[in-house]
Amino acid sequence: MERQIIHLHIPAFAVAVEEVCRPGLKGRPVAVAVPRSDRAPVLCVSQEARRQGVFKGMPFMAARKRCPDLLRLPPNPDLVDRAWQALTGITGRYTPLWEPFRPGHVYLDMTGTGRLWGRARDAGQRLEREVRTRIRLAGSVGLAGNKMISSIASRVQGRPGLLDVHHGLEAAFMAPLPVDMVPGIGPVRRKILLEELRIRLAGELASLDDGSLRLIFGGRAHVIRQRVLGIDPTPVRSEAARPVVSAGVSLPGDENDDDRLLGVLARLVEACAARLREKALRPRRAGLMIRYGDLEEVHRQMKLPVYSWWEFELNPWMAQLFRKAASRRVGIRAMRVWFRDFAPESGQLSLFPEAAPQKEKACDLVRALERIRGRYGADAVRRARLPLQGDLGGVREGA
Repeated sequence: MERQIIHLHIPAFAVAVEEVCRPGLKGRPVAVAVPRSDRAPVLCVSQEARRQGVFKGMPFMAARKRCPDLLRLPPNPDLVDRAWQALTGITGRYTPLWEPFRPGHVYLDMTGTGRLWGRARDAGQRLEREVRTRIRLAGSVGLAGNKMISSIASRVQGRPGLLDVHHGLEAAFMAPLPVDMVPGIGPVRRKILLEELRIRLAGELASLDDGSLRLIFGGRAHVIRQRVLGIDPTPVRSEAARPVVSAGVSLPGDENDDDRLLGVLARLVEACAARLREKALRPRRAGLMIRYGDLEEVHRQMKLPVYSWWEFELNPWMAQLFRKAASRRVGIRAMRVWFRDFAPESGQLSLFPEAAPQKEKACDLVRALERIRGRYGADAVRRARLPLQGDLGGVREGA
């Protein structure tokens, strides 16, 4: 059975939600940024501002120079969250297999739902209308045989309505698109393609032989080849089908001391590791979210070289991830770590199997600490460099 994947895209979600509440903002250049700071990065930008050269991530002062009429709105995460919950409440009724990607982006697998909703194209059009009439958010819909093409189709559509990419036409659809539209091509490779090789279109990139692609993309050449040809086997995964163990914390103040932040990170990893052991789960992938004081967020993830539920094995890799993510000289306000893609019991357990006696001692110490905390509370005993849980305002855990 051919897959039928819908991608619903609400452009500039935070701005779109504000426009619903304040209709006078429609048609005006708007950017979301922390107030009273000209250096604060733009977090979200309206289409009108984008046309004048304003883009996400640029300092607000630079954005105002490009667009003197630019309106600044303070971030309103509570409003955005309520709108997101309302949106996913609608999409979740169309199919049990739907994946919230990030606010304003939802994938729906409509394969096999014909008896209930008719053709996937009709379901997509109905979804777009329902979102527009019920919560007054205008979005574009892409329909295709895989997630990547449906997402790109929704961007190409760019206005309320639906763009359907028929099965077998994925490569033809991709060919005239700029290489900027191909997922996974970062700014460095993009500069090489555009300035050195004069390759501007996905079809031109697809015409290169395997050797040339390897010279440009290294070990990712095969993945890039598949993407420029419109191939994406990634399944739509509902939240229930994608279990995750996570922990997060909001700091009492903006913090830029790396030693203290690494201690906070270790406390979060410790909380997750306890949950992983409780559920007998060994993660293969880990991620970290950092939210700065100006509300800019950085997300990083990695495939773990060791499949473990022990914090002393996970901590070094998470610290490495932190150092890659925390590159700004701005205080950090919140952090969240997560672990998922759990390995079977026969998975790789340790990077250093010859160090079994030392590992067993470390495991015994962790078990002893857990017994003490279980009896006397989370802060009864801790490692010297870790902050007290009370100092963090409480570690929030999720499973």
